[in-house]
Amino acid sequence: MHDVAEVTKESYDSCNANNPITMSTNGPTTITLTSAREYNFICTFGSHCILGQKLSINVSAASVAPSPQPTTPPAPAAPETTPSPAVPATPPPAASPAPTPMTYVVGDSLGWTVPPGGGPIAYRTWAMGKTFMVGDILVFNFTNAHDVAEVTRAEFDSCNISTTTTAPITTSPARITLSSAGGNYYICTITQHCSWGQKLAINVTAGTTGSAPAPSSTATPPSGSAPPPSSTITPPPSSGGSTPSTPSTPTPPPPPPSNSAPSFAVAALPFTFLAVAVALFN
Repeated sequence: MHDVAEVTKESYDSCNANNPITMSTNGPTTITLTSAREYNFICTFGSHCILGQKLSINVSAASVAPSPQPTTPPAPAAPETTPSPAVPATPPPAASPAPTPMTYVVGDSLGWTVPPGGGPIAYRTWAMGKTFMVGDILVFNFTNAHDVAEVTRAEFDSCNISTTTTAPITTSPARITLSSAGGNYYICTITQHCSWGQKLAINVTAGTTGSAPAPSSTATPPSGSAPPPSSTITPPPSSGGSTPSTPSTPTPPPPPPSNSAPSFAVAALPFTFLAVAVALFN
């Protein structure tokens, strides 16, 4: 036979079963440890306590496990991303710079004069190997006994200035900007100077494609007449319905929208009623 009694510390040490705190004689016995303190338990039958049927425990507050709280699982960490290597921006292609106009002193140190010994070889030799482009500048250095005029090929070959319409430049230095591609011809208009070799012929190129020529002070003025309109433009319909005497090749008109037929039909109704009214009155 056994029982279990909760007793004080003194009763526990002396195995005194008198005045127990609690007593339970039915097994199994469940005792809940409700506070943080020392608990002492003995069996009250005979000498069971003296023989060692006793238990003393110390309960701390930490031993009472709190009821588990529901936990929210942590949000998954975002996957680490390796930054993409920076791609260097491709710079736009640089625009082709316009060629810098060149300035040529005609004849160099000789200047613009009747070459020694006569003949056109002096200025022909000077121009040889040079590339003249639109926008370049020719500088003619001369004394008061000379001038310079731009002439045609025929006037250059014949040294005849009777037909030229270009006034000669009589002030030195004369700066002439090359404004057009092709052959350019210059002579001195003083009597016999051209025949004695004071003449220059050069070939001017338009320059590289896409480059703008330098502004020229002798640029050709724009033509006063506008180009005629293209013959492919569709003329507007004539109010009298007459056909032009010289037909052009008109561009066929676009097809009318799908709802154009009902629009014309509705527009024609007033004319129909008007015609009926006129017929009734007649």
